Amino acid sequence: MVRTMSLLRALISTARMVRHTPQLSAGLPPDDAVLLDAPDDRLGPALVAAALGEYEPAAKLLATTRESAEWENRDRYVMRLAAFAHGRDAWLTTWLRAAPRDPDALLVKAELAIRRAWESPARAERLRETGPLIDAAADGDPRDPVPWRVALDHARGTHATHSAFEALWEQAVRRSSHHYGCHVAALQYLSAQWYGSHRECFDFAEQAAYDALPGSLVRALPVRAAFTQLLGGRLTSVQTDRIDAAADLAITVSAEYTACDPWPAEVRNLLVYVLVERGRWDAALEQFRLIGPYATSFPWTCFTDDPLGQFLETRDRARIQVASATPLRNRAERRPPRGHYA
Repeated sequence: MVRTMSLLRALISTARMVRHTPQLSAGLPPDDAVLLDAPDDRLGPALVAAALGEYEPAAKLLATTRESAEWENRDRYVMRLAAFAHGRDAWLTTWLRAAPRDPDALLVKAELAIRRAWESPARAERLRETGPLIDAAADGDPRDPVPWRVALDHARGTHATHSAFEALWEQAVRRSSHHYGCHVAALQYLSAQWYGSHRECFDFAEQAAYDALPGSLVRALPVRAAFTQLLGGRLTSVQTDRIDAAADLAITVSAEYTACDPWPAEVRNLLVYVLVERGRWDAALEQFRLIGPYATSFPWTCFTDDPLGQFLETRDRARIQVASATPLRNRAERRPPRGHYA
């Protein structure tokens, strides 16, 4: 009898999946339309030019962000340009030769050096050697918080003490009190995987979210703390409640941005992972619709060398889970038409 009921449930679930999966694809771009870490309209031309060995568009882009104090955009563009230079740096070399004191070129140089040092087996030693590059970038424009985000990443890798970290954090927030990148760097330092604890990490994220300005992605910072908590293994009921609350807040923040907006894409990708881990399939599928074609490497590279494939596989999994839980017919379909007697 038990085996029969289990088989019946499996058959019903399969029937639901077959019936509803196609319609649940509405609002989801096809697999071949999804892009990994797609640049926005400003960064794209700079990357194309860099591929041709030309640095001028990148220089103009970063100069614009510095002059207009677009610190969030500046941070993202610096990270993307440094990531590109990691494999093809001829354009950056030419730029530094032409303008060795350019604060924008120095910042990309420092970020690139940090990235390369992090990948070295002698990470701490290599990172300590990059200290002067960060100082040079910070001296380029005293208003710029981005070199201090780089310094916070550097501090984590060089085993900086809490007091040294706090001194860097003070410099960062003095320049931009709600800078998202600096908050993420601080959160990583305070995580249980590095020099803090899950509680310390969550406390920092929740306070930062509470203090954040309306519309700031810092308000979604607790979902990053939730992610690190999930990586830690077995959870207590108190911890799962905190994770769910962080996900709920991130859903609220996500709703403040338009669908298919590349700006909150990484936060939405991270939120999807947390929702899936918590078995909140309907909410996860809705976030996939809001993400649209903008898959991001983080968080998927934490688990696989194929982040785009993992993104698409998780999206399919969410769609199947929602389909298999949807009744075969709704009440209106089940109700016989008036005047019909079976």
